[in-house]
Amino acid sequence: MGAFPTTIHFTGLNTPVRTECAIRDLEVIGTIPPEISGAFFRAVPDPAHPPMFADDIVLSGDGMISRFLIADGHVDYDIRYVRTERYMLEREARRALFGRYRNPFTDDPAVAGRDRTVANTTPVWHAGRLFMTKEDGLAYEIDPVSLETIGRWDYYGALRSETFTAHPRVDPATGEMFFFGYEAGGLCSRDIAYCIADRDGKLVSEQWFEAPYCASVHDFAITETRAVFPIFPTTADLDRLKAGGPHWAHQQELESWIGIMPRYGKTDEMRWFRGPKGVSAFHLVNAFDEGDLVHLDLCLTDTNAFAFMREAGGIHRMPWEVNGALTRWTFDLSSAGETFEERPIGPPGDLPRLRDADQGRPYRYAFYCSMNPAGGPPLPGGPVGAAFNALVRIEPGNGRVEMMTLAPDMAVSEPVHIPSARNGHDGWLLAVVDRRTGEEAFDSELWVIDAADIPAGAVARISVPVRMRAQVHGAWVSAAQLSQRKAP
Repeated sequence: MGAFPTTIHFTGLNTPVRTECAIRDLEVIGTIPPEISGAFFRAVPDPAHPPMFADDIVLSGDGMISRFLIADGHVDYDIRYVRTERYMLEREARRALFGRYRNPFTDDPAVAGRDRTVANTTPVWHAGRLFMTKEDGLAYEIDPVSLETIGRWDYYGALRSETFTAHPRVDPATGEMFFFGYEAGGLCSRDIAYCIADRDGKLVSEQWFEAPYCASVHDFAITETRAVFPIFPTTADLDRLKAGGPHWAHQQELESWIGIMPRYGKTDEMRWFRGPKGVSAFHLVNAFDEGDLVHLDLCLTDTNAFAFMREAGGIHRMPWEVNGALTRWTFDLSSAGETFEERPIGPPGDLPRLRDADQGRPYRYAFYCSMNPAGGPPLPGGPVGAAFNALVRIEPGNGRVEMMTLAPDMAVSEPVHIPSARNGHDGWLLAVVDRRTGEEAFDSELWVIDAADIPAGAVARISVPVRMRAQVHGAWVSAAQLSQRKAP
């Protein structure tokens, strides 16, 4: 078996672990609030085999579904590979068969036409089912109890789109899931499928439209009445792929676009707004209505945050030269024209989280990861190669910002929010925190944080006695929700 490359994508917190395990009763330091009962699912890319090409990236890693199961102050930990078609083909061959990131023209001929997705980006819970998603293919259903892979999910053949977003939105009042797939009609197509699944998990709507260009559309937003599709200039080109090149290249001089349509309307009602050139946002905090105004809060940067996407477009900037801010874009649907208002509302950062109950509605507070320069150099790892070392709480209505800072050689991953049973309490956050203990040695803990007092740090810490690889996204599923799971 060949060796893994010694690049940032395979060292530090990105060092391959490739271990499935189940551990009961992790050590708890402090006291876990009794109302925290359920499962914290995490999506962890972890390549099962060394890649075919040395310039491979984190986002190509085989998906693993990780779970912290919490009940009565006890915590169990499990992690298993998602048995995608790709994983099983390579497992049988005992080597990598799929080539460069999202480029089927670089694959071994033995897997031509086979499903390339690694299902490694976001766990999604809806209508009693758990899915692992990556936006280049369909979701895979996972048994939330055994973590066994049930299979690819296409709504019993009803879904026509070839892809399923890593960031669907679930309305807290109706229970509907709103989602989309880009490159829905095939590689490098401009097709986007906009879909709705009802509270019982039945696909009730699928409409297609064309984006201004084929772009990486990682996230979108809903309000109570509208759906919002931001299009940023990180583009795909079929000829480049056929030549063995990268799927994505950022185009700094290309304009961004934002499409807004009625949530239950027709895609031909889409109204397009022209945005700034070269900007990028992978994650949106939220969107909400105020009469004819639509507010969209997003983690905006002045270029693409991923070095491999910037460099493919000829943009050579160091990570600390990328500027950004939590930004609010406001669209006036009563006015003609393509312009909108923009204003910064918080410090730069990414991986935002808000209460599920606030989805698509005005919200009082949200959380996201950020960098604290006083925390020293960031730990190497994560999808962009540098891990966050601070957690921000922001109240956009009054501008209040609070921060949980970490000591040098520490990092925090995206949190999940857990509502409190107590009136007036803002709930809890769960987040994995890593600490460097040697040149290539790291320890990990799961922290329980009071959402109303994040500067205080953890009220409880759960020690994980095995090496962990950096996650992408996570999801909290309460014990009550788990009890309503659909039989596989």
